[in-house]
Amino acid sequence: MSVKSAKQQRPKHVPQRTCVACRSTEAKRGLVRVVRGASGTVEVDETGKKAGRGAYLHKSRECWDKALRGKVLEYALKTAIAAEDRAALQAYGEGIADE
Repeated sequence: MSVKSAKQQRPKHVPQRTCVACRSTEAKRGLVRVVRGASGTVEVDETGKKAGRGAYLHKSRECWDKALRGKVLEYALKTAIAAEDRAALQAYGEGIADE
């Protein structure tokens, strides 16, 4: 009977998500979640835990511009984005320091 000297550990699972703008995958923590709530409002979800349909975007101005300029984000969230929600999302996107 042999005794294992070191227990083999599996690497920790890291959830992967896809940016709706550039379609590349990355770790969930490296992306920003945008959520459509039950009332139909669209907002940034800093915690990543709010209830509702979510979509992920990179923390880059390029991805935010592409998602808000076209219908990419609306398609992913399956809703039309109201003007005030769009303005709040654009303000958040402009506040991101481009890497």
